[in-house]
Amino acid sequence: MRLANRMERLGTETAFDVLCRAKALECTRTVIHLEIGEPDFATPKHIVAAAKQALDEGWTHYGPSAGLPELREAIAEYAGRLRGVKFFPEQVVVTPGAKPVMAFAIMALVDTGDEVIYPNPGFPIYESMIEYMGGRPVPVRLREERNFRLDAEELAQMVNSRTKLIVINSPANPTGGVLTREDLRLIADTALKHNVWILADEIYSEIVYDQPFESIAQFTDVHPRLIILDGFSKTFAMTGWRIGYGIMPKDMAEKMARIETNINSCTATFIQRACLAALQGPREPVERMVAEFRRRRDFIVDGLNRLPGFRCSKPQGAFYVFPNIEGTGMDCKVLADRLLEEEGVACLAGTCFGKFGDGFLRLSYANSIENIGAALERIASFLKRNR
Repeated sequence: MRLANRMERLGTETAFDVLCRAKALECTRTVIHLEIGEPDFATPKHIVAAAKQALDEGWTHYGPSAGLPELREAIAEYAGRLRGVKFFPEQVVVTPGAKPVMAFAIMALVDTGDEVIYPNPGFPIYESMIEYMGGRPVPVRLREERNFRLDAEELAQMVNSRTKLIVINSPANPTGGVLTREDLRLIADTALKHNVWILADEIYSEIVYDQPFESIAQFTDVHPRLIILDGFSKTFAMTGWRIGYGIMPKDMAEKMARIETNINSCTATFIQRACLAALQGPREPVERMVAEFRRRRDFIVDGLNRLPGFRCSKPQGAFYVFPNIEGTGMDCKVLADRLLEEEGVACLAGTCFGKFGDGFLRLSYANSIENIGAALERIASFLKRNR
């Protein structure tokens, strides 16, 4: 079979590969899942009820490529309130999951050879999509000593005449790092100075712990060059529903909706109706989930820092820890594989998130305190046997 050359440039999201291996291993032993990045909470009941009602009412046909008008309006109001700015429905494009916003933005902006700056360690699909579309990925390193907060001054020095797009992610996967208002102002100034676009991945915007969420959208002067990526998967525990959205200048929204027409036609209409209930319904399920994530974060960070050879900073957002394991003397990929095969603890090597993830593991604490505690005990047992 002869495929297009671009297929050689297409990466993957290793979490799903490890999930498949872990599921296969469950045929013979128990596995504690700390590999996959999704809330372990059920989708709130009022959202599920709204989806059922929408199906009963016949919301099973095509809708507009950019999304149902009532949902675009609700997203503009909700997202604007969260960020302290005014958005308009015409700026919103609803997509099947949030990944299409990322892919469509790169597709619309990046020509062959254009440079895209992105965080590393970071979500692996950034680099995959940049390369697939013919761009040149330029990683900006996230450093442990900065608690994995992107260095905006270093980023500014990396921009040149070939730079077309800057990708930022706050709160960040896999590190939980969070950008400050000052960081975001400098990034916005850099983009404006060089006439560069920004793709702000804010999918974890409502999962923050010790400080309020800060969005680069608060700086309205950068709006003509800004695409915000957000969605329902993390905040409302709706990963399997596959629905996200982008907010961007109106003319870019029209272009992105055209790409949506060509690839997906539209996002499922009954799911869009359920998302109206998510945005307009009670906040208590979200608040309860974030409070529990905070409790688990403190528990797992404390436990990891007690393990020999581990060093773990405290994430400020999302639901991941990214411990340094260099003190164990083991390669991170080897350690992750052996923890799965020998201890039934599924986690990811830091290199799944880029070359600067070497020496780290990523563990999701979207699991119960009891299971996290059991995983820590299994890791401790492994380390004791392999001193």
